[in-house]
Amino acid sequence: MIREAHAIPPDARAVLTIDLSALRANWRALNSASGSAECAGVIKADAYGLGIEELARALAAEGCRTFFVATLTEARTIRAANPGANIFVLDGLLPGAAPFYTGFDLCPCLSSLDEVREWAAWCDASGRRLRAALHLDTGMHRLGLSRTEVEQLAGPDRGLFEKFDLALVMSHLACADVPSHPMNRAQLELFQAMRARLPAAPASLANSGGVFLGPDYHFDLVRPGIALYGGRALEGRPNPMRWVVRLQARILQVRHVAAGESIGYGATFQATRDSRVATLACGYADGFLRALSSPTGHPGPVGHIGTHPVPVVGRVSMDLITVDVSDVPQREACRGAWVEVLGARTTIDDLTDRAGTIGYELLTRLGRRVHRVYAESSS
Repeated sequence: MIREAHAIPPDARAVLTIDLSALRANWRALNSASGSAECAGVIKADAYGLGIEELARALAAEGCRTFFVATLTEARTIRAANPGANIFVLDGLLPGAAPFYTGFDLCPCLSSLDEVREWAAWCDASGRRLRAALHLDTGMHRLGLSRTEVEQLAGPDRGLFEKFDLALVMSHLACADVPSHPMNRAQLELFQAMRARLPAAPASLANSGGVFLGPDYHFDLVRPGIALYGGRALEGRPNPMRWVVRLQARILQVRHVAAGESIGYGATFQATRDSRVATLACGYADGFLRALSSPTGHPGPVGHIGTHPVPVVGRVSMDLITVDVSDVPQREACRGAWVEVLGARTTIDDLTDRAGTIGYELLTRLGRRVHRVYAESSS
């Protein structure tokens, strides 16, 4: 929520408010749901587009000690901001990259036998038993050691474990957002079998959805991502998480459109009545997906001016959205006024269900030209 007008520069076209109180409340809820397992924070992709340094500090202040990022650059950014954090790099070890971990106490998630051998060789050459995680492939077939590679590590290559410190054994659930999906149990059983062939180490399997699958999936550490930011972790169930983000855009102009006239690119929307239409300073370059466009006869997503709903009409363009403000008092729907296009009333899930995508994509697309405010909510 925008608290102080002077905090918003006059040239701000749109404002993204990140509620740090809600973020911390979500982490506490996930931590509670995880039982005795440690609750980490997945803050890859610039904390899902919301600002990696700011959100890492907020989570650390709440008690989060372990973070997962995608890249070495992200990991080094977090290390500079949080010297005591336990940081894992999910994308593994790029060829020749091992020396760049030196001095930062970062933990690569090794995803192949080649990566394990390269990391062990680097530890041997540097004379230090550095930490690393093993990422096991239990069915996603993206990153991860295959069952054959695990058997190689359990047998002929077992000596590699003398070279480095095995900090974590992990895998990733493919269908945790659908609790009844049979792949969840299949992955759990395969993970247990593969883990049993390796030296004893803490284990992690659960992502956001996995947290809610129950204690069998928690092991020693859970890794929520989307749920931290207020997104839906489970399909077809109420979302218990608090909304973290609110996107508001300014009205640039209000114009009268006669019945039958078209609005926007392609003339895909024709007004069915004499209307007042507001043009907002936000578009797909700011993360408001083009798939949220609304042609004639298809009600668009709904923004809000105060308590008044204002549906999107016409195509979303690069820098602009048009909304119908016919039913809003003119004193409220005027040049310079703010329209909420994403928040507690029209959520991430509402928009992405309509656009045929997922909350992860929308969040990570929120553009950096949108002015950002890190706020503390009153509730």
